[in-house]
Amino acid sequence: MIHFVGAGSGAVDLITVRGMNYLKEADVIIYAGSLVNPELLSYKKPTCDVYNSAHMTLEEVIAEMEKAEAQHKTTVRLHTGDPCIYGAIREQMDILDEKGIAYDTCPGVSAFCGAAAALNLEYTLPDVSQSVIITRMAGRTPVPERESIRSFAAHHATMVVFLSTGLLEALSAELIAGGYAPDTPAAIVYKATWPDERKYICTVGTLAQCAKENNVTKTALMLIGDAVLHTDYRRSDLYNPNFTTEFREAKK
Repeated sequence: MIHFVGAGSGAVDLITVRGMNYLKEADVIIYAGSLVNPELLSYKKPTCDVYNSAHMTLEEVIAEMEKAEAQHKTTVRLHTGDPCIYGAIREQMDILDEKGIAYDTCPGVSAFCGAAAALNLEYTLPDVSQSVIITRMAGRTPVPERESIRSFAAHHATMVVFLSTGLLEALSAELIAGGYAPDTPAAIVYKATWPDERKYICTVGTLAQCAKENNVTKTALMLIGDAVLHTDYRRSDLYNPNFTTEFREAKK
């Protein structure tokens, strides 16, 4: 069996209990060493074989999985955050399907959740934003034109931008061209939930300047939108005494 496991956003104790147990039981661990906290490997048993996929191709990863399966071993494929977001897991699963190798997925805490926790913010505030767009800038790897930053910016929803720390001048330009005002609140969260986490509040127009002043060049998320400063929002109806729910009548 292959277990695709979300390692969480960085902090060792933010992996799920299920994910931790899979690590303890694994005979083979293939982990995304460029982003996964290596301290998570402390959960492994002494006889476990460990491979860093940062130095491997897809074909090499699959070859190690096949070898483990032939030896009736259990493999954990450890991905950063939650593997469903920029985890490149579908291409692995499709090959495993072709080869008849069983697998499952254990979700994890995504970095976009860790970034919100770092700033104690809520992405979805009544009358401010009820949607979160998770995206990235087009760089060496393109994105579909219909999913450009500029087109998403027209919605003025809360936006979380991955994999774009080296493109902040272009990111600001695209956000502004799409409709965000230059003074729209923004934040940069470096290595959310890691011991060396850093966080900075800025604006859409000052993203690049903020990153340069604080020497942030990679491994950061950019949060865009009025929810970042959480001002002028309407209280939730769910806990409003004048609002009837399935469980509670409105107070007269």
